[in-house]
Amino acid sequence: MQAYDIVFAGTPEFAAEHLRALLDSPHRIKGVYTQPDRAAGRGKQLQASAVKKLALENDLPVFQPQSLRGAEDQQVLASLKADLIIVVAYGLILPQAVLDIPPLGCLNVHASLLPRWRGAAPIERALLAGDEQTGVTIMQMDKGLDTGAMLSKATIDICEEDDRQCLESRLAQIGTQSLIESLAQLPLLQANAQTQDDSLSTYAAKLEKDEALIDWNQSAVFINRTIRGGIGRNPAYCFLNGERVRIVKATPLGETHNSPVGMILAHGQDSLRVACKDSVLEIHTMQFPGKTVQEVSVLLNSRREILAPGNYFRSHTEDQS
Repeated sequence: MQAYDIVFAGTPEFAAEHLRALLDSPHRIKGVYTQPDRAAGRGKQLQASAVKKLALENDLPVFQPQSLRGAEDQQVLASLKADLIIVVAYGLILPQAVLDIPPLGCLNVHASLLPRWRGAAPIERALLAGDEQTGVTIMQMDKGLDTGAMLSKATIDICEEDDRQCLESRLAQIGTQSLIESLAQLPLLQANAQTQDDSLSTYAAKLEKDEALIDWNQSAVFINRTIRGGIGRNPAYCFLNGERVRIVKATPLGETHNSPVGMILAHGQDSLRVACKDSVLEIHTMQFPGKTVQEVSVLLNSRREILAPGNYFRSHTEDQS
């Protein structure tokens, strides 16, 4: 297998998994690009990205420009003399001048089956849409947003239990394998790259905070998708007894009811049943403000009165319906 000189560009843990796979391969990493450190946590202290941490652990040169549109930043990149650039969830747009720098171009590892779910949040959008399958596409980048010719695809089924974190982990596993395999046969794949059908494209916009607010007028299936799609990044929330609470794990039930939406219908030893539109959601784990995520079985010991049947989960603090 031919070993390439590679510049890697990525930011979150999903990208770090791919960098780790490249470090375990014969390929040579000439430099790592990642987004600038961001303030995070209650103290709002600057935090390095997962990719930066991994790169520093392996004594790799790290570059964190605000953008790659400036001539000076492009000259620095060109000076690394990489055969190709591999981009995984970098978060910055590469201008055409950058795409033209490496002789073999720029490859992108995208967590969807393109052209479905082009954009920033393909994993969340696949879950919210109720897709039965997703996957990873290795793509030759062009100036469009995830519009380049496809070199390879790897597909997995989305299980009913999958949440964002679980699905992302599974996609990272097949993504790293697909990337290494694609590099092993890169000339052949580039010669036979498949153009995307733009008529089949969908856009995976970044999730807005208000999309995490549970609307109890929706079906239990839809609400459960909201919960699963937001795990770890945009946790699904609503209001109970005036407090903003997160719903972390739930199961949609096929039961019907005649109660107002949001009403707690009943509870067992380890779950609550809540009325949704034409269906019931069984809640297993929750998180109250300032507390850790807890099982309903534990919460029933300390907050049984608040979780009593007849009380309401609401979509707004002032909502009285």
